[in-house]
Amino acid sequence: MAVHTSSAAEAAAPTTRERILSEALNLFAQSGYGGASMRELARRVGIRESSLYNHFPGKAAILEAIVSEHGPASSASRLEEPRYKQLARQPAAFCRQFALDLVEQWSDPREHQFQKVITAERNRVPGIRAKFADHFYAREQSMMTDYFRGFALAGLISTTDPRETARLFAAGLIYIRLEHYVMGAAPSPRPKVIEAIDRYLSFFLSLIAADNGDGNKKRKTKGENRGKAAPD
Repeated sequence: MAVHTSSAAEAAAPTTRERILSEALNLFAQSGYGGASMRELARRVGIRESSLYNHFPGKAAILEAIVSEHGPASSASRLEEPRYKQLARQPAAFCRQFALDLVEQWSDPREHQFQKVITAERNRVPGIRAKFADHFYAREQSMMTDYFRGFALAGLISTTDPRETARLFAAGLIYIRLEHYVMGAAPSPRPKVIEAIDRYLSFFLSLIAADNGDGNKKRKTKGENRGKAAPD
């Protein structure tokens, strides 16, 4: 039994690569990319500086890996999970799950550090801005568009442009983030954020006449074109 417990604990322990990225995120947020040294990073991780290069060829590669695994990249990765694919015919449930997952992400201190780093460094490090834009605008938005196109083709929502519908959905959530996590002196209490999310979802889902999940669709208004999605 003791051996089994030990093995489980070892499996759950972060890998050296994960520890490097975690400490690098802390270090970049505190000292800036330019002020962070590989020597200091190795000290924080508890390995030799030369050992860092067994995992990453240099500091820029570490920052690229952070961009690839945090922020919009993590949102895009969630959309590939089975729990989201199971909601491919449930637009209301899909939108709510995505919004609630974002609230969890926004509340994570690592996300705050990531936003600080990417805001400061995306214009200074070659390739970082393009990589960030690729994850945000290309991968995540493409996947969101696919979900909304599927909803439209199944007759579950009314839209003539799935891409713009996906962008509208994301834009409202971004504004909530700015209002409750970025612009204020301190983040809003979670109940207040959830209240804002619920209010926005109610409006957005009524706007696209989404199926409410129990098989009953909202009545269409004159001129709506349910299920006939224009190509983007």
